[in-house]
Amino acid sequence: MNDDQSRDKLGRREFLISTGTVTLAFACAGKPVSGDAAAPPSNDQMEISLLVNGEKRSLRIDPRTTLLDLLRENLALSGTKKGCDMGQCGACTVLVDDRRVNSCLMLAAQADGRSVVTIEGLASRDGALHPVQEAFLQEDAFQCGYCTPGQILSCIGFLREGGGRGEDEIREGMSGNICRCGAYPNIVAAVRRSV
Repeated sequence: MNDDQSRDKLGRREFLISTGTVTLAFACAGKPVSGDAAAPPSNDQMEISLLVNGEKRSLRIDPRTTLLDLLRENLALSGTKKGCDMGQCGACTVLVDDRRVNSCLMLAAQADGRSVVTIEGLASRDGALHPVQEAFLQEDAFQCGYCTPGQILSCIGFLREGGGRGEDEIREGMSGNICRCGAYPNIVAAVRRSV
């Protein structure tokens, strides 16, 4: 390689220094470095109104807010659990218009004008437990309890869908809700008791 060729080519060290300098310049300017960089927080807010556990709620939210985050962070309803945050474990299950939904996969904006029920909304005003909650207690259908709110709401949705005739059907119908402790035999018994 002659002197002209070596001056035209960047070495590894020079390449890294120049790339780092450009990256730092963009970062200091407050602009994303590439299309893969995290999007800046949105100042665009939207107004939504929904019925949560029988109470009308109107909120201004970021359009990217999930229903799970709305419930936990904006409404302080922490009974709905954040498990995998990918719709695979069922810990975040709630009822939207009486149908079970993984709230981590649903945008809060999609719940605008709809009815949402969380575990906090199941007991009656006098404190009497919902029959499915009572069945889970009677059958000892939990261990650590983290998945229990999602299991209970999924059970209610499953029964409203007409499920629950036999053990295999119950296991299939409840398969979207994972129990890391392995309390499945008791969960099946609780669902059967609720039918």
